[in-house]
Amino acid sequence: MAPSAKTEEENEYEAQRAANIAKNQALLRELQLNAAKAGLGISSKSTAKSALSRASTDRSHNKKAAAAVKKEKAEIAPRRTSSRLAGLQADSEVAKRKAEEEHAAIQEAARIKRQRISADLDLGDVVVTGKEWDRSRNFLVEATRGKKYERTFMEKDVRETGDRGLKELRQRMSGLQLYEGFEPNRIKITPERIMGNLGIFDASQSIQVVESEDDEEALSPPEPAITAFKLHTRTISSFVFPGSTGTTLLSTSYDSSIRSLDLSASKSIELYAPPTTSTDDDEPITGIDVPFDSPSTIYFSTMNGSLGRHDTRAPTDNTGGTELYQLSEKKIGGFSLHPQHPHLVATASLDRMLKIWDLRKVSGRGEGRVPALLGEHESRLSVSHAAWNMAGQVATASYDDTIKVHDFGAQDCGAWKVARDVVEANMLPAVTIPHNNQTGRWVTISRFVAHSLRPQWQLQPPDGIHKLCIGNMNRFVDVYSAKGEQLAQLGGDGVTAVPAVAQFHPSVDWIAGGTASGKLCLWM
Repeated sequence: MAPSAKTEEENEYEAQRAANIAKNQALLRELQLNAAKAGLGISSKSTAKSALSRASTDRSHNKKAAAAVKKEKAEIAPRRTSSRLAGLQADSEVAKRKAEEEHAAIQEAARIKRQRISADLDLGDVVVTGKEWDRSRNFLVEATRGKKYERTFMEKDVRETGDRGLKELRQRMSGLQLYEGFEPNRIKITPERIMGNLGIFDASQSIQVVESEDDEEALSPPEPAITAFKLHTRTISSFVFPGSTGTTLLSTSYDSSIRSLDLSASKSIELYAPPTTSTDDDEPITGIDVPFDSPSTIYFSTMNGSLGRHDTRAPTDNTGGTELYQLSEKKIGGFSLHPQHPHLVATASLDRMLKIWDLRKVSGRGEGRVPALLGEHESRLSVSHAAWNMAGQVATASYDDTIKVHDFGAQDCGAWKVARDVVEANMLPAVTIPHNNQTGRWVTISRFVAHSLRPQWQLQPPDGIHKLCIGNMNRFVDVYSAKGEQLAQLGGDGVTAVPAVAQFHPSVDWIAGGTASGKLCLWM
């Protein structure tokens, strides 16, 4: 048949088909109208219900289609593609090569899926499809936190101690009693949540209960006498009494300043702050220490990873007496000087490192000047503090839930030559103590204020036995010997919050603990 005749026949067929459709639709409308008049038609409610049912079916279909699309998007395995759509001949070499590559990719994906994973896993990366993981609100996080008032060191542990000397030491330290003068909830050192405030409490004050005239009932006991000062505009990160007079208190803050509080003169003087002309004048300070042989020299650490050295004899209107050493790319959480050999510095930083430095040799030029690095030790997670004691031991706490004691005194660190390298084996901890250091986001701490639990040594122990204390998330303060032996777990009925900040008295067996709201717990 000729092409023109075929086209003419198709046009006639389409015209006839359209006429039949129109005729059938007219007939259907007429039948529906007659049925409605006779009361036999479909009600509007049924029509609406049918329409809703169809709409619901459509929505369900759309959801399933969308889910299928999402599932396809989540599919990471290689998929076969059409050679015909790609324009490849079925038996060509290119098509065969393509099929082989797709088969190899599918095999490799299957092998990877079955392969054991050896690396560390972040739960946010391995959560099952369709489930959500929120590290801050998931119940598993609560399981890792301390359980309120659950002891991990009991009286039974003290009674069953076999070593006589250790048993006596445990009995003595566990026998420390919570200060009876006032309940810890009433000894609120600062009026606000420790934001730049510093309070002084005299523990020798006695309680005088005033009775009513008829002596039948006592009035409410008086509040403890506390003197509080707002010395800084932001959190006070640490403070220290330099020298032996005890009349001067140095404090550091996240407001980038160091101030000296002279108790005898009743004045607070700014000793250091970054120059106001600096483009980087925000240097939150995290710690402070003063060498015993040079009370006019202050060392401090910053969140920017610097260790600063400041001479207080320099004019206060400039920073000519200040040197900054960039020791870490990340925050230095804490540091300390060796009490007897202050040229030795231990730093703990967010990069998981404990480092020992020698201040007797500083090399480099300009901002690249740094002390000699003697040795370093890496923990699994960030290290929050490094504290020297008189015996040359360094205690650290880190987020891998350990307290480590590194014994450099056994290596006669005071006799080390200038810039001597400490071999890696000698940087290993002598003692590792399991300890829950997961403070979470609901505890604000300090060294006396930071964001992690910090071990603190007793500087001059009266019995010659070096001991450290550290806050416990179960609302206690733990006490350990330098050998890693737990000596006590101090608590009490009045301790209703985590005494996250813990500090030994330098020469007396007293321990103070502070809570996030500035309340004091004192064991004597």
